[in-house]
Amino acid sequence: MSGKDREPEDNRTLQDIFAQLDEVIEGMEQEEVSLEETFELYHKGMDMLKLCSDKIDKVEKKILLLDDEGEEHEFES
Repeated sequence: MSGKDREPEDNRTLQDIFAQLDEVIEGMEQEEVSLEETFELYHKGMDMLKLCSDKIDKVEKKILLLDDEGEEHEFES
């Protein structure tokens, strides 16, 4: 599989994604939103939550812990 087949990396920050999630939630709370629109917003929100989870996982893998002697070790959950 070539690099072109992969999904492009999303460079939004977690803060940006959380702000967009707030907008999705506000949209779902509107009384005039149809069931179909609510369903689309729900899926959009779930995709954003997965993206947040993936970004947090990447950060966790980069976290290094220092032991008592000051040596670095990768974080393991």
